[in-house]
Amino acid sequence: MKFLMNIAFKNMFRNKLRTIVSILAIAFAVMIIVFARGLIDGMIEDTYSLYIHYDTGHIKIIDQEYEQKERLLSLQYTVNGVGNKSFSEMKEDLNNLEGIKMVIPRLKFGAAVSTEEELVQMLAWGVVGAKELQFTNLERQLVEGRMVKSGREVVMGTKLLAKINKSVGEDVTMVYTTAFSSFQGATFEIVGKIESNLPLLNEQLVFMPLDTAQRLLYLNNESTELLLVTNNREQANEYLPAVKNYLEKNGGADKYLAQSWKNGNSFIQLLEVSETIYNFVYLFLVLLSSIVVINTLVMIVKERTQEIGMMSALGLKKKEVMLLFMLEGSAMAVVGSFFGALAGGALNYYLSGVGFDYSAAFEDIDVLMNPIIYPTFKIEHMLFAFAIGVIVTTLTAIIPARRAAKLDPTEALREI
Repeated sequence: MKFLMNIAFKNMFRNKLRTIVSILAIAFAVMIIVFARGLIDGMIEDTYSLYIHYDTGHIKIIDQEYEQKERLLSLQYTVNGVGNKSFSEMKEDLNNLEGIKMVIPRLKFGAAVSTEEELVQMLAWGVVGAKELQFTNLERQLVEGRMVKSGREVVMGTKLLAKINKSVGEDVTMVYTTAFSSFQGATFEIVGKIESNLPLLNEQLVFMPLDTAQRLLYLNNESTELLLVTNNREQANEYLPAVKNYLEKNGGADKYLAQSWKNGNSFIQLLEVSETIYNFVYLFLVLLSSIVVINTLVMIVKERTQEIGMMSALGLKKKEVMLLFMLEGSAMAVVGSFFGALAGGALNYYLSGVGFDYSAAFEDIDVLMNPIIYPTFKIEHMLFAFAIGVIVTTLTAIIPARRAAKLDPTEALREI
């Protein structure tokens, strides 16, 4: 084996240019895989986080009818207690379930502000300010003022404030539709400003205290949804059965829908499927680069026909001839994959702090995605790409290696 490895290593440098081209092809493919995995992983992880924070929680409880009418911001199907228990008692019971760290109520409804030029529509959320700050990253995005606490207070995004020509400390009058479908208006003090890359926060959303929203909408002690928070998102499915069991025991199974973050939004499910598809794309990239290696080895077999015949005549077995060429191909694969993984890792390390701005591409897309994507730098991405590069290239090297092994010694020696 050592003898064959020495020969394979020496053969690699008999035509240095051809070998270098093959190694560079593998290195480039592996580098692209590391970069792509980092970019996609960064996008998916960030998107998961956004949907959990601003849509699904780890576990989400809503009225079953509300699921179909959520986009309409219907106030007819709310979470208002279960069985003989009030909304407050329901929240307390859920909070006491094993694994549930926090229960976050939200009351979502449509609102608008009239300016001299237009009627600016917005999405209003009645929230418990302290819980929102604890669960989300809103505190880092509050660039002026504070989060809502009580009374008629609101917090808005930078662009939304610019649209209505208002600033922190000023009053704003908003119109909205109550639970009885009547139009009403109320004046609020703007106590905080949010600056975010997320269009939802920057351009559409207005936060107000939950009790204020309940009072204005005539939805005393009700919300449109309850978000349950566990230690981490992977524990959601572990504690979901207990939540469903609680609803069933208290007669709420037919009224309410409880679902984990993975099932709470179709876009999340689409992202999960896309992760599998991307793995096939990575394989395809390496297969493309392997064509260069196959071509190199086929040319080598053609050039060394006499040499192969001589080695076979001197006692080298067919499987040893095949192994010799596979070793040569795998050596190029290891070298190319190693340098490709290092280059891809270095690229992701740099871009993880800089990011890619996709604002223009996401302008008309109605999904919770950060327009600036930060690739993740992970050693596992480098190891994954290195392994794929070595394995796939080595396997494709079997094709020319078998061709070399099948050469008849007598026919090969005739070419001398």
